[in-house]
Amino acid sequence: MQRRTLLASASAILMALAVPAMAQDEPLKVGFIYVGPVGDGGWTYQHDLARQAVEAEYGDKVETTFIESVPEGADAERALTQLALAGNKLIFATSFGFMDPVMNVAAKFPDVKFEHATGYKTAPNVATYDARFYEGRAVIGTIAGHMTESNKIGYIGSFPIPEVIQGINSSFIHAKKVNPDVEMKVVWAYSWFDPAKEADAAAALLAEGVDVILQHTDSTAPLAKAQEAGAIGFGQASDMAAFKPSPRVASIIDEWSPYYIKRVGAMLDGTWETGSSWAGIGDGEVVIGEITDAVPAEVKAEAEALRDKIGAGEYHPFTGPLNKADGSEWLAEGETAPDSDLQGMNFFVEGITAQIPQ
Repeated sequence: MQRRTLLASASAILMALAVPAMAQDEPLKVGFIYVGPVGDGGWTYQHDLARQAVEAEYGDKVETTFIESVPEGADAERALTQLALAGNKLIFATSFGFMDPVMNVAAKFPDVKFEHATGYKTAPNVATYDARFYEGRAVIGTIAGHMTESNKIGYIGSFPIPEVIQGINSSFIHAKKVNPDVEMKVVWAYSWFDPAKEADAAAALLAEGVDVILQHTDSTAPLAKAQEAGAIGFGQASDMAAFKPSPRVASIIDEWSPYYIKRVGAMLDGTWETGSSWAGIGDGEVVIGEITDAVPAEVKAEAEALRDKIGAGEYHPFTGPLNKADGSEWLAEGETAPDSDLQGMNFFVEGITAQIPQ
């Protein structure tokens, strides 16, 4: 009996030791929810390329899955819950409007780690990540200011949130620096991805005499409209290379792969911690795509020099003197905007006459 007890105990110990080893052999399940379809050619397309980069980096150590075209709100909460119940231990939620659903679901699944793109709420199991898109907007704003012939630049905004307002302001500031006569027209689509709405917004801007269109929406519809009208535009979130060399004369590319690879690696080695990341050109997260030959060589050189100065930390796109649209002083000569101002930005800079919807 005593020998049997010892054998049984030894067997139990061996089985207990074997369990972690077996668990370690199981792939880490990583889930993603996307606000648009993976074929949108823009924002979601870039996130899905980064998901694929994770698979290429870690092979059979990971198993990824995604749910696409998830509306912001209750549907997002259901999608996140579905991923958590399916055994995903790290979940990336890739749109601003997923923020509250992430917080709600994370509270119910404390052993699951969540990462939310472009939001500002964190928890012990919730981290946030964002890109300094406004840095790239400074570069394409410079090109836009040089290339407009009507002195009217159009901007299609998705939603009036700080991330989008930063981009409008940065584009205008840098277009105005190279062309004091430039005007900025703004149309709100109230959607991240809706080709029909984006096409209508572009048409409305073109009808106002705009000949350069910038966008913070995810489809290529504005570029198609620009092409019809002989106007120019820029790739948004991805390169949108199908429209080269014109109307797409440059692009802002969101390069999420290094961040996703890093965070998945932290899960695999047990070092994942909550926090907030906000990276830009210097980090390789905001990339300026090829500036085509449709742009004059001297304008291209100026834009690339600005890109390099921003990337090296030698220039901040929000450097005073800058006033708010109501004429009140915001930044004094040589003063740069603190991140807190940018993350809560709810005003246009002086010279933009459009209104921000409340």
